[in-house]
Amino acid sequence: MSESLVVCDVDEDLVKKLRQFRFRKETNNAAIVMKIDKDKQLVILDEEHEDISPDDLKDELPERQPRFIVYSYKYQHDDGRVSYPLCFIFSSPVGCRPEQQMMYAGSKNKLVQTVELTKVFEIRNTEDLTEEWLREKLGFFR
Repeated sequence: MSESLVVCDVDEDLVKKLRQFRFRKETNNAAIVMKIDKDKQLVILDEEHEDISPDDLKDELPERQPRFIVYSYKYQHDDGRVSYPLCFIFSSPVGCRPEQQMMYAGSKNKLVQTVELTKVFEIRNTEDLTEEWLREKLGFFR
């Protein structure tokens, strides 16, 4: 493998959109799905979703292409409290082209730092993205 690790920049408009998303007032689940523009070597907006469950979100993700997702989730704690954690989910399905996986993997940390998120998860199969999976992952952050 002679290719060096490519770290893509994050589109400025996307950075602004992510900052606004972080401070949104709505109380529903919402997602920003991002992809890499290979020619520009830039992380760009792919899709936005309002009022979308984890199960519906997984149906929106490509099965053979990586994606970055920032997901605002209405989390009902066992004690009755409600919080709205922002989750970063890296979808890197088995079967992606290796150079594509490397480009996404190389850019993940920079994107996480840019959006300043701490709840960072990875899925290798889009079918894994379920409400149960997300609740289990968030349980570690009590």
